[in-house]
Amino acid sequence: MSAARRQDDAPTAQRENRERALVAREAARLISEGGIGDHRQASARAASRLGLSGKAAVPSEQELDEALREYQRLFQKDQPRLLRRLREAALEAMRFLEAFSPRLVGAVLEGTADAHTVVSLQVFSDDADAVGRFLYDRAIPARVGARRVRLGGSAWSACTVLSFDADGIPFELLVLPTSALRQPPVVDGDERPVRRGSASRLRQLLEEEG
Repeated sequence: MSAARRQDDAPTAQRENRERALVAREAARLISEGGIGDHRQASARAASRLGLSGKAAVPSEQELDEALREYQRLFQKDQPRLLRRLREAALEAMRFLEAFSPRLVGAVLEGTADAHTVVSLQVFSDDADAVGRFLYDRAIPARVGARRVRLGGSAWSACTVLSFDADGIPFELLVLPTSALRQPPVVDGDERPVRRGSASRLRQLLEEEG
């Protein structure tokens, strides 16, 4: 690439960086104030409100998480306390669901949880109904749904999602086959497998918080 071409590209890259930062900040506000849980939806709505379009204006998950943390630092002074409460509740749920090797995913793990956040866990069983029976036998009423998941290089398939409330905190369990413990799946709405944490990792995070 010639020096002249690089000089021409520089203003474009700077403009795209500014646009992504603007979209990330607006998306963070929509997530925090409007309770939009889907990051792609929040980014799309933010871009539309700002009159921006195209893939170059869509912030990455990392850029959006950074914008969320900055928004919460400035406008949600009680966020650390709420995050700790949700993490403690998640750890208790993971102990309760120990037989299904639970893994924490999403905002509670990443540290960007707020008052609208659902505690999201992945649980694992080759019997798709086993987790539902486990909850039923313990008198925990759960709503049943489904989510599209892609395991390895396979086609998209529907996996069970169980939702319930405990002590006023909403939980969501995505039931996956045990093979997904070794090879994280791609869940509809994500571009790549999400980061996930075990109970020991969550205990470490709580200890670090003090």
